[in-house]
Amino acid sequence: DRQVSGPFARYQHTHTFEPDGDRCTLEDRIDYELTPLGRLVAPVVEAELAALFAWRHRVTSLDLERLLGDARPTVVVTGASGMIGRELVAFLSTQGCRVRRLVRRRPREAAEIEWDPARGVLDPATLAGIDAVVHLSGAGLAEARWTAARKRELVDSRLLSTQLLAHALAAMPRKPAVLVSASAIGWYGDRGDEPLDEGSAPGEGFLADLAARWEAAARPAAEAGVRVVHPRFGMVLWPRGGSLGRLVAPTRWGVGGPLGSGRQWWSWVTLHDLLDMVLRAIIEPKLRGPFNAVAPEPTRQGQFAQVLGRVLRRPSLVSAPAFALRALLGRGLADGVVLASHRVQPLVLEASGFPYRDPRLDHALAVLLGRAPAEVP
Repeated sequence: DRQVSGPFARYQHTHTFEPDGDRCTLEDRIDYELTPLGRLVAPVVEAELAALFAWRHRVTSLDLERLLGDARPTVVVTGASGMIGRELVAFLSTQGCRVRRLVRRRPREAAEIEWDPARGVLDPATLAGIDAVVHLSGAGLAEARWTAARKRELVDSRLLSTQLLAHALAAMPRKPAVLVSASAIGWYGDRGDEPLDEGSAPGEGFLADLAARWEAAARPAAEAGVRVVHPRFGMVLWPRGGSLGRLVAPTRWGVGGPLGSGRQWWSWVTLHDLLDMVLRAIIEPKLRGPFNAVAPEPTRQGQFAQVLGRVLRRPSLVSAPAFALRALLGRGLADGVVLASHRVQPLVLEASGFPYRDPRLDHALAVLLGRAPAEVP
């Protein structure tokens, strides 16, 4: 890779794989020159590059540990343009999967399949030969105020797409083995300090009702013999988007801290652990129905803010009162997501011996934000 324009006077990155018996060696060689102004912060640049490539090598190594061997399933992904979908497509490709994407436009390449959930358009014949489907489509919960129109969009984007996909799979003469259809821990509702697991009763409220209907929409596929799995996503941690992306900037500026009381439980999961969970749902025939896609250690939001502040070496003492959050975000989004309490445990994953990459919050945030050494266990 060569820099065409950017902050360096010159930058070239060579990514080399060399055979080493039945293994291989990965080497990243960086040849760069700083601008005169950039030389003033040379130690900072070198530290950032070292952290970046330590993180990349860790991710690559852990990805390779999960290789599928000789299996090469064909996997269709919906929602492939979103934060999770983009990374999932790349991850499944490194695992040797043949990945195809459902898109709401004319296909531009052979790996794309056209559909239109709003008009109920999906030809089952275009899905012939697939082994698995991962369904991630749905408007983002935290991207806009929950007006009446926005709530309809949140519902329709999930239910219409899931119903269409489930009926299409049910109509196929040779059906895929599995449909991994996303859900959310909002299924449990705002339950305070109550510990929640896959055996808990459903909750109440808009998100709980939406999640229940979302899961039910996949029932036609299950009734037709497709193994259906519902990973109930917690708060997905990724520095380039989602909740963590929104929290990092104010914390860097020294104005992070508790949201509301800070006592609400946040059940989180790193994006890379989530990708591993989706892969397990694809390949593990015993896994069906819902499972909680969260780390084993939920944390109170105030503690989350403190840990994030420590990782970024910034104070986290500026509280945002609940009334201010409701004014800024709207009552529905503030109460339904930011201030809601979900103390969720991943009992199904733990019983299966799922190998977490990042089970602890301090470790997870340090790795994601480039603050941990490469050899962090």
